[in-house]
Amino acid sequence: MRARIGIGYDVHRLAPGSRLVLGGVPIPFDRGLEGHSDGDVLLHAIIDALLGACGLGNIGELYPDTDRRYRGADSRRLLEGAAARVRNAGYRIGNIDSNIFAERPRLLDYFPAMKASIAEALEIAAADVHVKAKTMEGLDAVGSGEAIAAQAVALVFADS
Repeated sequence: MRARIGIGYDVHRLAPGSRLVLGGVPIPFDRGLEGHSDGDVLLHAIIDALLGACGLGNIGELYPDTDRRYRGADSRRLLEGAAARVRNAGYRIGNIDSNIFAERPRLLDYFPAMKASIAEALEIAAADVHVKAKTMEGLDAVGSGEAIAAQAVALVFADS
């Protein structure tokens, strides 16, 4: 069995009038993430990590922001589609490790729901999904509360 690793990163601006969704979980907050889809930076980073691990391009190629079909799309559906593409290419998802970068809101209480949501979308065990959060100590757009970012690493296995 051959192992491959991919990394993904995404960042979106926070804006009033949008709902905040991270890891497929709605989070009560006074602002949400702007984006062509629902702006779920965590799931977008995971999609890029999975696609990168398998050499299958990136989220912008698979779900271009110029395609009206993805306007306001539920990123869990996009993740499910990317996972199917990974499996169809002959890979098995091993695990996901991820970081969310946000000053606010505090996210620790939402980690179990995020892990369950991601695991269900990927058809893997929740124990194979890890979610962490970090602040930026007041630095850059994330640190000033203007944006939220996420990064993810995916391990996949190929039978060949």
